[in-house]
Amino acid sequence: MDRAIYLAMNGATQTMRAQTQATHNLANVSTVGFRAEMASLDRLQVAGDGFPSRVNVVERSLGADLSIGPQMSTGRELDVSIQGQGWIAVQGGDGVEGYTRAGDLEVNADGFLVTATGLQVLGDAGPLTVPPFTKLDVGQDGTVSVVPQGQGPETIAAVGRIKLVNPEPADLVRSADGLMRMADGSTAPADASVTVISGVLEGSNVNPTRALMEVISLSRQFEMQIRAIQSADDNAEAATRLLSA
Repeated sequence: MDRAIYLAMNGATQTMRAQTQATHNLANVSTVGFRAEMASLDRLQVAGDGFPSRVNVVERSLGADLSIGPQMSTGRELDVSIQGQGWIAVQGGDGVEGYTRAGDLEVNADGFLVTATGLQVLGDAGPLTVPPFTKLDVGQDGTVSVVPQGQGPETIAAVGRIKLVNPEPADLVRSADGLMRMADGSTAPADASVTVISGVLEGSNVNPTRALMEVISLSRQFEMQIRAIQSADDNAEAATRLLSA
């Protein structure tokens, strides 16, 4: 009975972990540029005495789903969406370069071009700064041009270029802060073939219907594991009463 309880308990623990992952995906259905996290529940045969049918459930991460999300037109000059494959380089909160598809950009009070979460967008020579302007334009190659404050449209000038990269998907890993980074700790080189479009945002690639069904399915699996634990405990108590009678 103890073995049955242990197996059911392990199954419930791994299912709960998978459910946490699925719930995280569902919570980010509306997050700009979000990439769904993929996971699977695999079986691992228990070594040692006993029947070979005894298996433990193991939750295994499969990495991020890198498929492209839906395009949403906003008309906002600082909203950009990468066309096809590629990433926007930003400076993470830990100071390490990371990559994102979230193109809802803004200029902060210090003149830095940042993401909606406050991460500095990187250019060819570090964080990209923008002087006070009356109009801003982001070209297809990521070049940021502005009309300086108090000047006419004929004074438009480039102030920098957003670093756009396109490393191999197998070389990327998702870090704890949600950014993608090179698995070997290096930084990806700028790729001139990556293009963006202004006035458009890329939405989350999470399928809300599928994510909701996964959460419900995992919840039912968890309940089944808890019932198995309870049944094994009840049987153990019944056996103890019979032996002591």
